[in-house]
Amino acid sequence: MTEDMARLRRELGPGDQTRLGQYLDSVREVERRIQKAEQQKDGSLFLDLERPPSVPAVWEDHVKLMFDLQVLALQADTTRVVTFQLARETSTRTYPHIGVPDPHHPVSHHSNDPEKLAKLAKINAHHVSLFAYLVEKLRATPDGDGSLLDHSIYMLGSGMGNPDVHDHSNLPIVLAGGGAGKLKGARHIKYEQQTPLANLHLTLLDKVGVHLDSFVDSTGKVAELLEPLNL
Repeated sequence: MTEDMARLRRELGPGDQTRLGQYLDSVREVERRIQKAEQQKDGSLFLDLERPPSVPAVWEDHVKLMFDLQVLALQADTTRVVTFQLARETSTRTYPHIGVPDPHHPVSHHSNDPEKLAKLAKINAHHVSLFAYLVEKLRATPDGDGSLLDHSIYMLGSGMGNPDVHDHSNLPIVLAGGGAGKLKGARHIKYEQQTPLANLHLTLLDKVGVHLDSFVDSTGKVAELLEPLNL
């Protein structure tokens, strides 16, 4: 592979040589972090069945490593579709470093307790800040006449609106990316009436070339993603 890279460098212009070097540096940095995680042992003879040996001990480091791998895969056109679950269902993860030592799932059943609601808001904000890390990585990665963010569509979502009662309506959804000029962003869309999330799924499928008349319980497409809102 080293010989292939050396041969490729000789065939590239100065700009592409720089771009190739930056990509290889990014790959090596991810490899280094994985190797570091593999070397982290506590001396125990028992295997950690919950976490493979190549997974960083700190959850946030693991999330960022997975995001970096996604960026590298998109950059090399190894894949064009990514699905990533940020946290498991009914997670009991604690977040003492952001002031929430309580397990996530019990906190989500807040019973409108102001203290629990404040802690849940901190957890949600923390998760979104990790997504912001990915978005910034995409924005800083050149791709054609723009960036990977310009040419991608990422959706961050949750299956719960009000987790206290397992309500799956009024879901918080974030779309990031320009979709190669196919999406209009920098706004908050809120519907006056209940609207199926499947409408958004149907719209995004259409944008990536999968044309369907309907999807699950969809009632139409989200035209507001393509046209300015009259507010």
